[in-house]
Amino acid sequence: MFQVLSSSRIVVFSLAGVFLSLTACGGGGGSSSSDPVASLADLQFESGVFPDADNFKSACQNPRSGVSSVTGVAFDDRAGSVLEENFWLRSWTNDTYFWYDEVVDLDPSLFTTPQYFDLLKTNEITPSGKDKDEFHFSVPTDEWEALSQTGISVNYGVQFAVISGTTPREIRVAFTEPNAFADLANVERGDTILAVDGVDVNDNTQAGINTLNAGLAPSDIGESHDFVFRKVDGTITSVTLTAGTITLTSVQEVNTFTTDAGNVGYFLFNDHIATSETELVDAFRDLESQGVDDLVLDLRYNGGGFLAIASQVAYMIAGSEATESQTFEQLRFNDKHPSINPVTGRLNDPVPFFDESLGFSVSPGQPLPTLNLDRVFVLTTSSTCSASESIINGLRGIGVEVVQIGSTSCGKPFGFYATDNCGTTYFSVQFQSVNALGFGDYADGFAPQGSTSVGSVILPGCVVEDDFSVALGNPEENMLAMALDYQVTGQCSATSAQSQNAKASSPKTGDSQLIKTIWQENRIIRNSQSFEF
Repeated sequence: MFQVLSSSRIVVFSLAGVFLSLTACGGGGGSSSSDPVASLADLQFESGVFPDADNFKSACQNPRSGVSSVTGVAFDDRAGSVLEENFWLRSWTNDTYFWYDEVVDLDPSLFTTPQYFDLLKTNEITPSGKDKDEFHFSVPTDEWEALSQTGISVNYGVQFAVISGTTPREIRVAFTEPNAFADLANVERGDTILAVDGVDVNDNTQAGINTLNAGLAPSDIGESHDFVFRKVDGTITSVTLTAGTITLTSVQEVNTFTTDAGNVGYFLFNDHIATSETELVDAFRDLESQGVDDLVLDLRYNGGGFLAIASQVAYMIAGSEATESQTFEQLRFNDKHPSINPVTGRLNDPVPFFDESLGFSVSPGQPLPTLNLDRVFVLTTSSTCSASESIINGLRGIGVEVVQIGSTSCGKPFGFYATDNCGTTYFSVQFQSVNALGFGDYADGFAPQGSTSVGSVILPGCVVEDDFSVALGNPEENMLAMALDYQVTGQCSATSAQSQNAKASSPKTGDSQLIKTIWQENRIIRNSQSFEF
C-alpha cells in the first residue's frame, strides 16, 4: 500500500455528487427540537437533545461579507460565536451523519471548532481492522471551491507517492502536471526524495518532521523549497520548487494500442472535478473515432470527486443499450431519512447513467460519445477511491465485466455533500451508495484475483505493483503491460506473481503513518496531512 500526496493543500475529495454540490462519498441518537435559540445564554448542553441545526447555521465567530470569488454566491454569514458553530456541527451531525448513533455526544462548549468536528465521527472498525470512517475532514471553503469548480490549487505541479510512511521512508514522484512550472523540467516520474530544505527524509526530530511537511505541502503562492532527488538512473539532483496556482489536467496520456486481440484504448484519469467533463468527453470521442475494442482506464491515482461525472464515465464505457433505464447508484441515508434526501429535501431518486453533458465544463444537454463495451480494464492502487470505485461498482451492477489490474482500492462506498459553514467546508459521511443490484459493501476495497487483502471484494484480474521506473501510458509499464497481456491471453503473466512476491517482502509502513490519511479512504487526497514519528 502507498499513499499519494501532492504539493497542494487540497485535491479532490471523495465520492461525489449528483451535480455540483454532492461530494462522493457511543451515543448519538436522541430527540430534536426546532425551537429557536434566543441567545447564547440559552445554549446549554443537554446530552441526547439536539436543537434544529438551522438555529445555528451561519452564526459565525468571524462572519464573511460579500460574495464568493469563485461561485459569485453571496455569503449568508451573521455575527455569532464558536459555540454556535459547534452547536450547528453537533445537530447537523446527529441529523445527517450516516453513523449518527455511533457518535459520542460531547459538550460543544469544551472544544474549538476544528477539535470538535474531528470528534463527531464513529470509532468503529471494518472487518480488516481499519477505521470505519477514514473520510472525515474539513478544508477552507475558498480552497475547496477553487479546486472543485476550476481545478485550481496552490501546487508545485507534481504528485508525490508515499510508498513508506515511516523510516526508512520512501517518497517518489508519481507524475507531474502537463502545464507545470519550468522548475519541474528536471523532475520526472520515479524520482525519489532524499531531502527537503536540508532535512534528510528519514529525520525523526519534530523540527525535521515539520520541515518535511512544509516542503511537501506548500500553503502559499510563491513559497519555495529545496529538494534533493535521486533520479531513476541513480544520479543525484537538487531542485528548488516554487508553488503557484496550477490548473489540474484530469485526463492524460490518451492513446490506442494494437494487440493480437484488437485495438485497446487507454487514458490516465486523475480527478472527478468539474473541468474533467470536457477532458473526458474529448478522450472518449477520440477513442470512439478509432473504434477501440477494449479500454484500459487508469484510475491508480484517482481519489474521487463528483459522482455525476463517474456516472458519465460509466455511460461512455457501456453505451446506451446497456444503461437504458438502469440505475448507476442509489444513495442510502441514515435510518432517519428512508426516502427523502436530508440535504436537498427531495425524494431520494436513483442516480441514473447520465447520457449527456451536465454543464460542469461542457454546455449542458450535449450527447456523450460511447464505446459500447461489455468489458473494461481498470488500473488501481490504494489511491483509487470513492467516485472511482463507483465506476467499478456501477458497471458491475449492469453486467459489465470489470478486470482489475494493480492492488486493492481504498474502499469507500460512502459519500457526503460538501457543506459550508462560516468559511469552512465540512465533509462528514452522509450516505452509502449501492449499484443496480443493491450492492455497496466494499468498505475494504476491490481487489484483483490473487490478492491477500482481508475483507475485499475480489474481481477478475492480476496483482501488480505500481511501476515507477517507466512513464505512465508507456505499454512497458508493469500495470499497463499486464492489462494488455491479459486482454490477449485472458490470464495473468509471470510478472503478476513476481509483483505479488515483491509486495509480500516489501517493508511495511507500520501503524504510525507519514501521512495522517484522510484517505485511507480517498487514498489520494492530496491534502497537507502530517508526518508523524
